[in-house]
Amino acid sequence: MKKDIEIPVAENVYVAAVQEWDEKRLSRTWYAYLINNRETSLVATIVVSKGYGSDVITSTMRHGFGLMEAKSYRKIEILQEEVFKLKNEFFLTFFDDNKLYERKFVFEEYQISEVNKEVIPLITEEGVLAL
Repeated sequence: MKKDIEIPVAENVYVAAVQEWDEKRLSRTWYAYLINNRETSLVATIVVSKGYGSDVITSTMRHGFGLMEAKSYRKIEILQEEVFKLKNEFFLTFFDDNKLYERKFVFEEYQISEVNKEVIPLITEEGVLAL
């Protein structure tokens, strides 16, 4: 029965870390973004995030975005620099065309940094794409 269940991998969706000016903190701050670069909307969109290392586990955060339009992006959460030494995982699930899609994105230890910046799809700012 389990072999009959098909959960396709989500393509043309990304999680990126983008550093931007934060008026409240009066400094440049890293934020995680969910990017939908598909031609269709994401329905019932949920992102679950957590960080982990050899002896540390962060709190698990759940973010419900509901409907996310095609060719759009949304801020997920702030990324504290203290967690850059950990693996940071973002697990995405959503529906499209009555199918459940899922994908896990991971920022490796110290991957989020100035030296790893590249232009991010749709946002057109520099940041770091999760693997």
